[in-house]
Amino acid sequence: MKKYFILGFLLFSTQIFSQIVVTQPDYPTQADSIVIFFDATQPGAEELLNYTGIVYAHTGVNTNAGNWQHVIGNWGDNQTQPALTRLGPNLYKLTIGYPRIFYNVTNPSETIYALAFVFRSSDATKQTRPDIFINLYQPGLTLIVQNPVVSVQFGDPQRSPAFVKEGETVPINIRAVVIQSLVQSINLFVDGNQVAQSDSAQLIYNFVYSDYSIGPHMVKVVGVDTSGHTDSTSFMMFVNPPIVNAPLPTGIRPGINYTSPVTATLALFAPYKDFVYVIGDFNDWKVQTNYFMKRHFVNQDSVIWWIELSSLSPAAEYAFQYLVDGKIRTGDPYSQKILDPWNDQSIPSTTYPNLKPYPFYKTEKIVSVLQTAQSQYQWQVQNFQRPAKEKLVIYELLIRDFSTLRNFQFLIDTLSYLKSLGVNAIELMPIMEFSGNLSWGYNPIYHTAVDKYYGTATKLKQFIDLCHQNGIAVILDMVLNHTDNLSPLAMMWWDDNQNRPAANNPYLNPVARHPFNVFNDFNHESNATKYFVDRVNEYWLKEFKFDGFRFDLSKGFTQNFTNDVGQWSQYDQSRINILKRMADKIWEIDSTAYVILEHFADNSEETVLANYGMMLWGNLNHDYSEAAMGYQSSFSWGSYKTRGWNYPHLITYMESHDEERLMYKNLVYGNSLGDYNIRNLSIAIQRIKLAATFLFPIPGPKMFWQFGELGYDISIDYNGRTGEKPVRWDYLNDLRRMNLYKVFRELIKLKMNYEAFSTTNFTMDTGGYIKKLNLYHPTMDVAIIGNFYVGPLTPSSNFSKTGWWYDYFSGDSINVTNPSQPITLQPGEFHIYTTEKLPTPEPGLLLDVEESGELIPDEFNLEQNYPNPFNPATKIGWQSPIDSHQTIKIYDILGKEITTLVDEFRSAGRYEIEFNAAQVSRPELASGIYFYRLQVGNYTQTKKMILLR
Repeated sequence: MKKYFILGFLLFSTQIFSQIVVTQPDYPTQADSIVIFFDATQPGAEELLNYTGIVYAHTGVNTNAGNWQHVIGNWGDNQTQPALTRLGPNLYKLTIGYPRIFYNVTNPSETIYALAFVFRSSDATKQTRPDIFINLYQPGLTLIVQNPVVSVQFGDPQRSPAFVKEGETVPINIRAVVIQSLVQSINLFVDGNQVAQSDSAQLIYNFVYSDYSIGPHMVKVVGVDTSGHTDSTSFMMFVNPPIVNAPLPTGIRPGINYTSPVTATLALFAPYKDFVYVIGDFNDWKVQTNYFMKRHFVNQDSVIWWIELSSLSPAAEYAFQYLVDGKIRTGDPYSQKILDPWNDQSIPSTTYPNLKPYPFYKTEKIVSVLQTAQSQYQWQVQNFQRPAKEKLVIYELLIRDFSTLRNFQFLIDTLSYLKSLGVNAIELMPIMEFSGNLSWGYNPIYHTAVDKYYGTATKLKQFIDLCHQNGIAVILDMVLNHTDNLSPLAMMWWDDNQNRPAANNPYLNPVARHPFNVFNDFNHESNATKYFVDRVNEYWLKEFKFDGFRFDLSKGFTQNFTNDVGQWSQYDQSRINILKRMADKIWEIDSTAYVILEHFADNSEETVLANYGMMLWGNLNHDYSEAAMGYQSSFSWGSYKTRGWNYPHLITYMESHDEERLMYKNLVYGNSLGDYNIRNLSIAIQRIKLAATFLFPIPGPKMFWQFGELGYDISIDYNGRTGEKPVRWDYLNDLRRMNLYKVFRELIKLKMNYEAFSTTNFTMDTGGYIKKLNLYHPTMDVAIIGNFYVGPLTPSSNFSKTGWWYDYFSGDSINVTNPSQPITLQPGEFHIYTTEKLPTPEPGLLLDVEESGELIPDEFNLEQNYPNPFNPATKIGWQSPIDSHQTIKIYDILGKEITTLVDEFRSAGRYEIEFNAAQVSRPELASGIYFYRLQVGNYTQTKKMILLR
């Protein structure tokens, strides 16, 4: 028996592409020459919509040997995987030809049943979801059910029935695909009884039947061809019982409510829906009348569907979904754990042990997990005393790029690194479930579920608990401006025709109400959204003891629409009201929780929010980058006083995940004068020390981006803006970078230990090459001065009074008789002077390689490039123990010189340079093996590297 149903991708028209893929011919066999057409405007291709690059096919076949056999190439390999031909915007063609040849299926006993596809972008970060399968047909008779639209992929027809009203007449349309034969008869059976027959030989058969009562009804179509071969196919028609209107039980809220070790009540807010079933492990994923949800009707805009589940096994995990209107399969919006059919298989067992397997072939898309009688985490710290806002030093961290292990356990194991650095707060970039695994996290789908790719919820709690034991607060990067398409809040009210949230979506705007929106825009004026926001914030505060939130794109929390960026940044009272309401709800739960906004609106609006008690990001990346590179800029906007705020609620930073690295810009764009060249690695690192000295001491909270303390120099655009970046713990082996780490530590120590660095009485003069900062406090005055130019300057000093002053990093004493006496500063030179003698840091932290003498190597060495393989750029490091003429050249595998990277006299030391294959002035370098050669005097060494396009 062959089962074929119209699954939404088998119809072809030369005029209209109405499905994600269609074929030519319409019903292909493994003996046909086949062409595939892909339409990126259709559901399942959202990530590739309006994509302008090359689309590639990750493709194989389903055969009697199993699914996804004979896959062509490896995922992401553009050299081996087939590229599609663009026919127009969002429309592509892939010519398969004869599938046995295309897929190299040479065994005559192996039969191809279907072609399997995932279409992806050239960098493999965007793809179609779920997998696409195109059936191939066999000689003889094949029956296809065209109406009603049902699916056979879940095995039992009761897992995906067609819904009909009691007594309703539903057309049953059967298409007969006949290859090398003709139809003899078609018979229709309902619940085992023959109800219709056709003896005519035709391609389309239309039947009607109306005698359906409440519950399931098995429909079977049997066909016979003139060769005597029989084909049949079955599906189920289902009649709902009457809806029971009943109030929601007391104490039950939308989501999963555990009422005893053996019972749970599910409640789903879903207005504008006709009916909802619960399907899951407890009913073998079958639609059953006893899992038909009751309805709590308040008004048309407020409807909650609910059901009590009983006889559950204590502590057992049950996967489940809501089947909404018989079409939409979705998890619960308040799920604390989900199972993902596309990404869970890539999660290592060391990160998430004993992960419950996804119920493949029983349902599709994401499912929720419920579990009664869960063991409770035993917190070691019950009442953590959070650092004062003005003393916060926040370390922004993306787990994915902080560790090759990419999990919470690594954070636990390396917390001593951050503790030693001195930070008192860690801000985790989003860790709630997002689409895919390798993401920044700003594409959330389940806002209250920990993303399993990073580990278990218990591990996250252990990390937070350990941070609290070490005096470190943990801040969660919260994304409530938008949600991705796989969120239940999007799926349940979706306009398939326009591929966007439907007009009646209670949470989301059909069209974003502000520019630069990504994914689906929340309507923050909606009562549904307000409730959801408050529930999400409450959950993370109570369940995980997070110390507060950084709200991504908070400027988008408004319904006031304009396309003009300047106007959008202007004062918006409605946005202020929304944010104040949200903050008040947070502070009702925890009065000391941090509320941090990524706002970047007009200062008049930010002033109101800051004075209300919120903190706001202060992005000075451009200003610090320019100064570090040796160009003029001002740091004045990094002071809350300059902005006219009442409180030090400005979180100033030089780098965040959204900006280019200072070290990268130093090495690529740094200024120079004579022998002083900021593009030299040692000098570039010194410039970061200089910049940091004018960041941390400014009163108010501060933030820096992971590995900034080691001079991370990989561009934000490496591997794509949001793509994975190299994890550079090897920097710890470079004493120059370790000295930078120690300078950061000393600056943070000053902020933590001395009240002068939290004073409200300070002045800044940072507009020129010479920058000055003065702090005034009853316990101690501080004068900081630095030269950001590339040559020596002799400015007037900025001592606030006469008498003895102490140079912090050197420990030297100065008897000041003239507070404005001239002082000559070499390029990059800076000093922190205090009126009280402070403990002197480790000597030599401000010296570069040549000055300290610590890093002069004692042997030649050419290091292995990193990353390797690479595309398009890689770093090459080497060291020389002598002053000499040095060359680095690149050769292809035939020994032909590609380019010269270095050809100059250099002092003894360690160096590093980038080779970018895309910048070679010759035809584009192909994937393959290349060599790089170091020559210093008579010393020569060569190493191999691999370019993978």
